[in-house]
Amino acid sequence: MSGTTIILLRLIHILSGVFWVGSVLFVARFLMPALRAIGPASGPVMQQLTQVRKLPLFMMIVAILTILSGITLYWQDSGGFTGAWIDSAPGRVFGLGGILAIVAGIIGMAINTPTGRKMGELGAAIGRSNGPPSPEQVAEIGRLQGKMYSSMQVVAVLLVLATAAMAIARYVR
Repeated sequence: MSGTTIILLRLIHILSGVFWVGSVLFVARFLMPALRAIGPASGPVMQQLTQVRKLPLFMMIVAILTILSGITLYWQDSGGFTGAWIDSAPGRVFGLGGILAIVAGIIGMAINTPTGRKMGELGAAIGRSNGPPSPEQVAEIGRLQGKMYSSMQVVAVLLVLATAAMAIARYVR
């Protein structure tokens, strides 16, 4: 691979990773607790984020870009997933970081994306009814928020650990 390609891959990996990790930390630490505190009134916010602003789609795209560029860089550094580099301390730490990020991406795509979409759809339905949410809708919002909150906490921890691994891997001996 050319030096220009490596630089481009690193830029994609780092910039998309920064967006992914930063967004997850913001959502997990600030947005989800605020939405849970508001309860059913959070429906329009979730609708705006999921259906208008397409946050789940953007999160999925940056996760995929981060993971694919990271795998390609790992492949390059390891000489095609072979050699002593994989067994070296940096190779193991980069590999661990990559696995943590992949697991975070899978959780995000399997749990967070569909849950966020359901919350947005429910918020839209409540908004169209021009009245207060039904007790069933309130219960469903609470259930979905709880599921999303728990999942986002796990994803946030995994991504912080993955980021830490990537930050120190070259210096581990």
